[in-house]
This record gives sequence, structure tokens and C-alpha cells, in this order.
Amino acid sequence: MKLRVRCLDLDAGGKTIAIINAEDARELGVHPLERIILKKGRQTLTVLVNITSKSVMHGDIDVYSEVKEIMRLRDGDFIEVSPRPELASKQYIRKKIDGGELSYKEIRTIIDDVIERNLSDLELSALVTALHMHGMTLNENLYFAKAFVETSGERLKFPGIVVDKHGAGGVPGDKTTMILVPIIAAAGLTIPKTSSRAITDPAGTADRVEVLAPIILTPKNISEVVRKTKGCMIWGGSLRLAPADDLLIQIEKPLSLDPLIVPSVLAKKKVVGSKYVIIDLPMGPEAKMKTREDAEKLAQTFIAVGRKLGMHVECVVTEADQPIGRAIGPALEAREALQALMRPGEASRDLIDKAVSLAGILLGLVKRGNRTKALKLLTSGKAEAKLREIIAAQGGNPKVMPHDIAVEKNSRQVNVKSSNTGHIAYISNRTLVQVAKLAGAPKDKYAGILLHKKLHDSVKKGELLYTIYAEKSAKLKQATALAKENSGYIIPTKQRKVVMEKIDHGVVKYE
Repeated sequence: MKLRVRCLDLDAGGKTIAIINAEDARELGVHPLERIILKKGRQTLTVLVNITSKSVMHGDIDVYSEVKEIMRLRDGDFIEVSPRPELASKQYIRKKIDGGELSYKEIRTIIDDVIERNLSDLELSALVTALHMHGMTLNENLYFAKAFVETSGERLKFPGIVVDKHGAGGVPGDKTTMILVPIIAAAGLTIPKTSSRAITDPAGTADRVEVLAPIILTPKNISEVVRKTKGCMIWGGSLRLAPADDLLIQIEKPLSLDPLIVPSVLAKKKVVGSKYVIIDLPMGPEAKMKTREDAEKLAQTFIAVGRKLGMHVECVVTEADQPIGRAIGPALEAREALQALMRPGEASRDLIDKAVSLAGILLGLVKRGNRTKALKLLTSGKAEAKLREIIAAQGGNPKVMPHDIAVEKNSRQVNVKSSNTGHIAYISNRTLVQVAKLAGAPKDKYAGILLHKKLHDSVKKGELLYTIYAEKSAKLKQATALAKENSGYIIPTKQRKVVMEKIDHGVVKYE
């Protein structure tokens, strides 16, 4: 069927959507939210179809901006429209829902359909949920990684020893990468850091770095930045390094699920030529890895899949019983990282210790130094100088100072105070993440939380625990309501007993 194009000046949030008349839909045999295939010349595109009997005339097709741009359509163009045939990948998704193991051919078929946008959000949600519920075998992790690499939109190559670091997430406030990358680059190693935006946290590395410099660069720009500075910190999603993974992340994010973490991370490291990779696995009661066993299981998968992809991967378990540093949220974290590089002696000790320790392990991996060397590069000012070089090369202001990141000026604040006197016995990362996200992070870059008290600190009734920042009053109200209901802090008023009570032993009678 040929239909005449009408271009809508409307975005669909990255989705490919078209609207057709109900009469044309009946002729095609399609229903609302099903998929149709558009063809113009040699180009084809699968789109989600909406149906109307009023706003679109018989013989016309309205397309959203994404479809217009991808297919380079203009008002009045005629395109071929046909129903999408049944997909084999839907059968494979059902197989995983039933607990089966997918082969490489089946996974590659699914990934090809993801890239072609043949699968709906509901079908992709079913896949992500099934992977989360049933888990993935070692082979499935490897096959997804291979499929991501083989369908990569870009490949980048850099001279010298190429290294990288990735944090598995699950601990708020972890701006470690912003300190580690300039340390490693200052040591003379090449570290082209491609990062994601937040999936489950109030800020991802890309969200933080964007406060200081542009993170959307072309492959040519990235090569120039790395040639000049040895490092970069950019958003990998803009490069189509693993386009299928980027589309799946859009599904994972609202579900707060991350079952594809191993293939997602390693595929993107592979396509930028990373040979040596260190994986940070935060472990804590509310982290993704709650026990040592969880961390070791994930580590073995990372190491084994990395080896199959030709990379040397090492994993480090780190503490995740409280936020890293004191800031949570893009601008607050960017400011804290900058302050830590400028005055490491005044920075939060857990932030400095983690950044320097991980940098030292990475240096040791390629026999270029250790923790002592990493600390010296930080305290000497060389890491700060390197960060400013990277900022300048990426198009930011290399002279930026902490006070230029005007969080207080661009936000409203509410203080959360302690309801009693004692010592901080527990901090709920999950609760603080919820508060920060309700406040608007990471979408609102000035939203977040600044901690005044950390684990084991003493506190008096009425003292500040943390300050909530929000750009919009409605979001501040929501975040404040949650914080009042549950601050996320446990502060016992009495000394904790080691021996609690003696249990009397009597005769147990069984009926």
C-alpha cells in the first residue's frame, strides 16, 4: 500500500511512530500499537502504528520527527507501507520467559530486531524482565556481548596501552571516575572513558561530567581529545558503540533493572580498544552485590567473558554501606570531584581512598605503578591539571572553579535534621536515592542531596543530616515528604547490646 506522508512537528522520545487512518489499517490487517514497515527506495524502517478515524485522512500517513529524520521524508512524499511479519525473536523471548537458555543465533536475531526497532517496548520489557528473573548463563553473557560488538555503529582505535574502569553502580555519590581518569591519564596511559547516564542512580558518570564539559562528541573529536590529553570522559550513547544496548537501556532504566550489565559494559570497552579493564563491584546491604558470594559470582562472569573477548579484566570489591563522598546528584557531585582534585587533603576520605586505590590497582595491572604513585599524581596537582586539559579538549571551561557550579543559586533547599542524639549506625542508600530522584536528579542537574553526617558520626537532636536540593518546588515538596517519613538514617539512642537475653530451655512437646 502506498500512502502520502504528512510530517508532524512532534518528537516521540526517540521512538519511531506513525499514525494511519482506520480504513487503511483494516486493509493492512494491523491494530493499534502493532508494527508496520515503511519503505522509500532501498530504505526501510519498522515503526509503531497508531490508528485514527478522524485526524488522518484515508490514504495519508502522519510520521513523528524521528521517522522523518531517519528516512529523510518531506510532506507529500509517497512511501510503501506493509504489515510486519511474525518475528522469530518473539519466540526466543518466550523461550527465555519459560526459563530456557538462548543460543548465539537466537540472541543475534533478537539484537538485530532490536536495532531495526522491530520489537515493541512491551516485548523488550518482557525480555529484560525474563533475563532478570532467570539470570543469564556464561554463554548467554558472552553471546550478548558478541552481538553488541558485531552490531556496533562505531569502532575507535587509540595508540599505546589502552585501559579503562567501570563501576557496577548501586552506590550513590560515586564520582570516583572523575578523579581516577585524570590520575591514569597523568600517568601516561590511554583511558578513553565512555560512560552511561544514570540507569538506577541519581547520577551516572556522563551526567556528572556534563556539568563541566560537553560529553556528546564525534569519533573524530574523541580521537583528537585522546591524542591531546590521553583521556576523555564522554557519553557512550551518542556514539552508537553498541546501539542495541543503548535501546535496551531505555527499557531497563524505568524498570530499575540491569541484567545485561556484563555484556553491556564489556562490549563498549571492546569497541574502543580497551585491553586492560578494572571493574568496581560495590558490595553492601542495599547494593546490587549484597554479599561476597554475589560479588564473586559477577566478578567471575566479567573475567571469563572479558577473556573470551581478548581483554584482561580484574574486579575489585568495594564498600557500599553509605554514599561515596558527601554529594549526590550531577552538579553537586561534579563540584565535589573538582574540589577533591584541587584540595585532596580536605576531601571526604572515602572518596579519595577509593579513587586512589582503584587507580593504583589499574596502574599495577600494566606495571606502571601502584597506589603510592596514584596518590602522588593526585596530591602534586598533576591530576587536576590533566582534568582541566580534558575539559578544555572536550569544549568546556578549563578555568572552572567550584563556586562556578552555582547549585545554591539554581535550586531550592530543605534541611533534614536528626530527631534524636546518638551515633549514625546505618544509612540507607536506597532511601537517599529515592529522595534525590524525587528531587529531580539526574534530569535536573542541580537536584540532589548534600550529606552533613556520615556513618559513625555523632549527632545531636536538631543537627543537620543532609540538605535536599531541587530546581522545582513541586519536586522539592515530594522529596521532603519522603525524607520526613523516612530520613534514611538510623541513630540509636542507647548503646547497642552485644548479649541480648538468655533463652530458657524447657521441654518441647510435639503433637
